[in-house]
Amino acid sequence: MTERSCPGVALVTYDARPEVTDDDRLLADALSARGVAVCALPWSDPAARWSAFDAVVVRSTWDYFHRANEFHAWLDRLEAAGARVHNDVRILRWNADKTYLRDLDARGIPVIPTRWLAAGSPTSLRDLRRETGWTELVVKPTVSGGAHRTWRSAADAEAMDDERLAESLGGGEVMVQPLVREIEREGEWSLLFFGGAYSHAVLKRPGNGDFRVQREHGGTLNPAEPAASVIAAAERALAAIPFRVDAPLYARVDGCIVDGELRLMELEVLEPELFLRCAPEAAGRLADVLLARMR
Repeated sequence: MTERSCPGVALVTYDARPEVTDDDRLLADALSARGVAVCALPWSDPAARWSAFDAVVVRSTWDYFHRANEFHAWLDRLEAAGARVHNDVRILRWNADKTYLRDLDARGIPVIPTRWLAAGSPTSLRDLRRETGWTELVVKPTVSGGAHRTWRSAADAEAMDDERLAESLGGGEVMVQPLVREIEREGEWSLLFFGGAYSHAVLKRPGNGDFRVQREHGGTLNPAEPAASVIAAAERALAAIPFRVDAPLYARVDGCIVDGELRLMELEVLEPELFLRCAPEAAGRLADVLLARMR
């Protein structure tokens, strides 16, 4: 379906799943209930004329890191065409590479300690452990999603893991962090913000024997209410986005509590799952913020 038969709001998806996710269906239903026509379109649809929509809301573009050059070219075309994109194209472009965490760290946001390794660099995990004092490591590409190609390195597997690291660095920049035990013990928070205002939160936990909290890796999640200090810390992270633009239509702040402080793991303003199903009024709140911006 193209926008010629469906003016209004485009919820942007991807080729492998062109329809909206079950969670985003709640947003689509909330918009429809408010009299807004809604279409789901993959970002790579060659027939789409994105500038014809009243709003283009980037949602489940979950293959963008496999097609990074194409995706950035698409963002460039949206910007050139003057499409009304949420979130702002500049924010989307910035958020598509996890090196954005360096910007937030430089602005005083407490971020999980990270070593950034340039593509092709001859790095040894033993040297990195010696320099940092970290024992258990988590290695991931800076352009990734859903824990894709994210792995854990123990000190007793250095030789084999160095080969794996070299392979990862052959494909681009890599980030290395210490394994945060607090995630296994207490979980990882995801706080959702719509138009800059706090909406709701979930607490995610990894499956037994794993460190990843995503469902596809055995993780679980439950609605939960964080302390006021945690919400305030997430608000500061959101305010540190280095662009003079309106607050993002949607944002998800992921972090864990270390020594009583929220340590940022991700600030997702590109294509995060919003866990609308976990808060009864959340879809309506997001729909209302979008409508206000469309007017």
